[in-house]
Amino acid sequence: MAREGARGLTFRAVDVEARVPNGTASNYFNNRDDLLTQVGHRFYERLEPDSATMAAALEGPRDRDRVTELMHELVDRVSRFRSGYLALLELRLEATRRPELRHLLTERIRADVDANIAYHTQSGLPGDATTVISLYLALNWLILERLTLPDVFPEEQIHDLVTDLVERVVPGPGR
Repeated sequence: MAREGARGLTFRAVDVEARVPNGTASNYFNNRDDLLTQVGHRFYERLEPDSATMAAALEGPRDRDRVTELMHELVDRVSRFRSGYLALLELRLEATRRPELRHLLTERIRADVDANIAYHTQSGLPGDATTVISLYLALNWLILERLTLPDVFPEEQIHDLVTDLVERVVPGPGR
């Protein structure tokens, strides 16, 4: 999907990419909507932080510096999965025309936002739900720029942009 767009995601293309006999994908997916929905599920499976990352997030003080570290890790992790993020953008566009996919993505993204808010507030990190939502919106757009138009904000600026953003959004002392 990242390479060819949603229209390029066909059963035949899946078979070719997976190097399996023609017709194999159609045995696993009922229709194109099912295929797109499963791509949406798979993106989130691949992007989940591992348990070591989650455990490390709670080590040390729970202050703005910790949030800054977490946001750098997030931006780097998502950016490393370029094809997945670009595929998710294609899915979001496709979801404007496919109610089942729109429902899946809405449900999944809302659940992720809620989980991030709960994690943030329950872990004692500074800020509230609005802090988390503001970081979510700003960092998603920064990642979009980084992956699609990298010359808007050259790579050497990304670290400082994330740090400055956290300083402006997250309350309290830090650094």
